[in-house]
Amino acid sequence: MPARIDYDDGHAEALLNELKSLTHADPRREELRSELVRMHLPVAYGIARRYAQHDEPLEDVRQAAMLGLVKAINRFDAARGERFLAYAAPTMTGEVKRHFRDHTWLLRMPRRLQELRLAMRDARQDFFREHNRAPTVPEIAEVLEIGVEEAVEVVGTFDAYRPFSLDTPVGNNEDAATYGDLIGGNDTAIEDIVDHVTLRPLLEGLPERERMILLHRFYGNKTQTEIAELMHLSQMHISRLINRALSGLRAELLKDI
Repeated sequence: MPARIDYDDGHAEALLNELKSLTHADPRREELRSELVRMHLPVAYGIARRYAQHDEPLEDVRQAAMLGLVKAINRFDAARGERFLAYAAPTMTGEVKRHFRDHTWLLRMPRRLQELRLAMRDARQDFFREHNRAPTVPEIAEVLEIGVEEAVEVVGTFDAYRPFSLDTPVGNNEDAATYGDLIGGNDTAIEDIVDHVTLRPLLEGLPERERMILLHRFYGNKTQTEIAELMHLSQMHISRLINRALSGLRAELLKDI
């Protein structure tokens, strides 16, 4: 079993001082850097475990923490008199948080909204512990000292972080529908509703015979021949009545344009 490392014994700082004194061509530099990385590997892995989430590979988070460790080694200034670990730990933590911000958002969000999302998550948890219920959007806005509209935007970032795939099954059965199956298509009836509402009073103003002919033709989908038989008129007469009625409706619709 490896001996427990004492991070307060000054060994890391001594290695960093020696590293700073060497020229870039000195092969001893890589030995020192490797030794510093090996010494602080448990700390980097511990930070990665703390911030890793179930849907983000632990190895990716570990690599982000290791990158932060290397940056700390390169940037540490022993002349400031602080312990290296006190500098390295926040640097590794910041690199892990940067990884989540830059690589795990499937929809790009402004940094302020990303930061507010984290603050909202904590605020929600605190509010629930205190009030035993989830906060409303205005309550969240008050806690975070932001406007209600901005709070609504922040709530939307929770979906932007890990949006559901349209192929995600709804249910546990093998033949369960997916979210994509539940999305409706274009409804032509909705698109035509304005025309229907506008035409209704105009149709009611037509003579009864012409109104019945148009209803049979365009709502009953009957041919002119079929309408002629129903109305006991000639097909040519039905055609003239349809054209006259449509011309009158068209004139009424365009009258105020």
